[in-house]
Amino acid sequence: MSFLNKWICSIILFCAFLSWAHAQDSYPSRPIKIIVPFPPGGTSDILARTIGQKLSQEWGQQVIVDNRPGAGANIGADMAAKAAPDGYTLLILSTIHLINPSLYKNLSFDPIRDFAPIGMIAETSQVVLVHPSLPVKSIQELIAYAKLHPGEINYSSAGNGSQPHLSAELFKSMTGINIAHIPYKGAPQAITDLIAGQVSLTFATAPSAVPVVRSGQVRAIGLTTSKRIAALPDVPTVAESGVVGYESAGWNGLVGPAGMSPAVIEKLSAALTRILKTPEIRKQMSDQGADPLIMTPSQFSTYIANERVKWAGVVKASGAQLD
Repeated sequence: MSFLNKWICSIILFCAFLSWAHAQDSYPSRPIKIIVPFPPGGTSDILARTIGQKLSQEWGQQVIVDNRPGAGANIGADMAAKAAPDGYTLLILSTIHLINPSLYKNLSFDPIRDFAPIGMIAETSQVVLVHPSLPVKSIQELIAYAKLHPGEINYSSAGNGSQPHLSAELFKSMTGINIAHIPYKGAPQAITDLIAGQVSLTFATAPSAVPVVRSGQVRAIGLTTSKRIAALPDVPTVAESGVVGYESAGWNGLVGPAGMSPAVIEKLSAALTRILKTPEIRKQMSDQGADPLIMTPSQFSTYIANERVKWAGVVKASGAQLD
């Protein structure tokens, strides 16, 4: 390589570095929107508002949580995928986005190709909740009662294809019981009707479930993760209750549209990591039943790809279908 070519390459690299540095220094210069593809009050919404408030405090810019529920979280995800990749429109990604490719034949976006991973936020368990009128106080009692009353128990979920829906369908397939699915548009409505006695059972993400369990409005009889959670230490897992091998953990993370500047991704990732490391946030999430989990963008990208493969297998094994 000639001296002139080396000089030109050096100039190009220097300009690229200046562009990267400028992107880090100037971002964010206006409000940021975090799209939550679910109604207010659910786990994704709770976590988005928690993270958004801290980002706003750190950067002095308003962070707006924009709830866009519908179509199994696909409406909000589609909006985020088609937004300008400038870092000012982000999306709370969750398990359902990696389930949907196995349930929907014609998605308008690809959950891997069309998003830029920023980082994980938390893992969550589903909590098996029953209305007090249902005469069961354990997973084994639920199984026995359901087998004596096939088709008579209705269970609610956060929607067709949601992770709570699949958790319940996997539970059905592993225990051989027959319970009827009543899909809702989100977790708040599913839990509200459980409290009212319109349904007898639900699988709900822990941050949505913990408050109503503590208030005594419903009874928690099992957890879908492989270990118990600090927020509900006396509630056993489904597996330790006799359904050996059962596990269904959920999660939430932060992504933006594909094509975002690496500098902006790095700045968002660093801020998210700082937030998740603070004792205040870790305690707040743990008290709600969420387990804070830190990942680099690269680690989160690998995790997302693995989740897509895993949930395709779960969908096939459970036999779950859209109602």
